[in-house]
Amino acid sequence: MTSAEQATQALSDLRDAGSDRSLLDLGWLDQVRVSPPRAVIRLNLPGFAQGQRDRIVNDARARLLELEGIDDVQIEVGQPPSQGGIGQAGHGQAAERQAIPGVKHVIAVSSGKGGVGKSTVAVNLACAFASQGLRVGLLDADIYGPNAPTMLGVADRTPEVSGSGENQCMQPIETCGVAMVSMGLLIEENQPVIWRGPMLNGIIRQFLYQVNWGERDVLVVDLPPGTGDAQLSLAQAVPMAGVVIVTTPQQVALQDARRGLAMFRQMGIPVLGVVENMSAFIPPDQPEKRYALFGSGGGKTLADAFDVPLLAEIPMEMQLQAGGDQGQPITLAQPDSISARLFIELAHRLSSMVSSSH
Repeated sequence: MTSAEQATQALSDLRDAGSDRSLLDLGWLDQVRVSPPRAVIRLNLPGFAQGQRDRIVNDARARLLELEGIDDVQIEVGQPPSQGGIGQAGHGQAAERQAIPGVKHVIAVSSGKGGVGKSTVAVNLACAFASQGLRVGLLDADIYGPNAPTMLGVADRTPEVSGSGENQCMQPIETCGVAMVSMGLLIEENQPVIWRGPMLNGIIRQFLYQVNWGERDVLVVDLPPGTGDAQLSLAQAVPMAGVVIVTTPQQVALQDARRGLAMFRQMGIPVLGVVENMSAFIPPDQPEKRYALFGSGGGKTLADAFDVPLLAEIPMEMQLQAGGDQGQPITLAQPDSISARLFIELAHRLSSMVSSSH
């Protein structure tokens, strides 16, 4: 019959998606007991790894049920290992977050789901900061859907790279008063990015620490949607002034945004507030009118539920969409438009919040 040692061996190839380290070595799985027909294990997941919970549980159960004489698997919930708390990287990194030389503040822009205009907010926020005279960087960390180069009109440019290995250094592309790096500058237009966690973690750390950012008052980070490896890698690597959550008024968007907001809270990252995008459609020939195509009040509902500010309600304007497609962010191209003025106000508000907290 199956022994505890055999059961442990069956679990030995289960790995953390971010670091590719064994879950047994990390202490996330332990206390493997076997009393046929039952096997019992304890699951000790740190907060940042909760997104992997279902995968780990399903994989562990499947491995154990393949063993002779085991037809019941019980998984107990334990405490996170002492070395894997909120302050711990947990992906094979040191617990202490490493600041980026020359960068004063890092502000992430995140969303629970795609299609809510997160990159539009990130790009225009960066441009709004620049219009205030701040020295601004933009890190497009949306590895799988890098849109910032197109939105800033530099999709045809390639950054200069010098050195190799750990000494490799990339020169960001300067445009619209913003220094920007993006995966979209390094791959062909139609080339898909098919990466697992460790590779994604590596490129984000390169974008943070192997780019010549110079002196920057603020670095805006455009995160991919969801609560996956990119968010974890950034949150564990660099100290952040905070994160801005982007949602639309739709109920489905709010459900996903709640998960993302809760994840940052759990990891000890300050949530600066909520931006409701696509709050209403403004007809170009009737600028005084508003049509709530996706409902209304969703951003305020989310902000109130988590006791954070509703930072801005950005409407849908045709020139906002056109500016993104044409590489001319509305904040710079049409500074008198309603959306541009709101992005400028958002940048001023965030500047005040970040400055007052340091």
